[in-house]
Amino acid sequence: MPTQPLLQVRNLTKTFGPAKALNDVSFDVRKGEVICIIGPSGCGKSTLLRSINYLTEPDDGFVQVNGAYLGKERTMAGVVRRQSSREIDRRRPKIGFVFQQFNLWPHLTVLDNITKGPIRVNRVSRQKAEQDARALLSRFGLEDKADAFPSELSGGQKQRVAIARTLAMEPDLVLFDEPTSALDPEMVHEVLVFLKELAGSGMTMVLVTHEIGFARSAADRIIFMDKGAIVEEGPSGELLARPKNERLKLFLSQLSIDFDA
Repeated sequence: MPTQPLLQVRNLTKTFGPAKALNDVSFDVRKGEVICIIGPSGCGKSTLLRSINYLTEPDDGFVQVNGAYLGKERTMAGVVRRQSSREIDRRRPKIGFVFQQFNLWPHLTVLDNITKGPIRVNRVSRQKAEQDARALLSRFGLEDKADAFPSELSGGQKQRVAIARTLAMEPDLVLFDEPTSALDPEMVHEVLVFLKELAGSGMTMVLVTHEIGFARSAADRIIFMDKGAIVEEGPSGELLARPKNERLKLFLSQLSIDFDA
């Protein structure tokens, strides 16, 4: 494994009014790792993901991807400088983001949803973008949906298209913000199985999830957050079987862990 983490998060803080959503959060992710972030609703999990990708600007702290700062940087002279919006937009595609609500463009076909980013941002030719998109759709079992519109898809299909759209940008890392929360119960297992297959392919992933059974079976490490801070982290099996923090023990005692695909 490389000595330098693919993702370095250092001392991220974020306040909304009187509430501290992130409280000095730091952690690393190495290439090929799958990290699941768990915790009670409102503990800062989604804010953390959005701050890593600078969709939400943190008040303080630093994010580095493959050694390059995103959003705010410390210069060689030790001066802290906020990057311009253009710089951030140029670096952000290295971090893919899969949203809870899919965020597909409703007026575009599935194929156009997937190819728009590579063509506009990565300057890939339309022919190459469409070829790659069709390969992704085939991999995801959606080859017959290329010309469909999002309104014609099930929730599970929409989420798989959203993941395909993210992977088409060839990111170094993919962030997933509760990717099953907007799905009907019968669709959840379908997407979890697919995510586990994706995790097994070597993709570097950070997932916010309430699916603790999935975290146990797919994650290399689990991070437990409470009140905007990381209060415990460790290998998935060890953390779930032998939690040390009392808040984590209480949290786990209130959950049903039933997924082991």
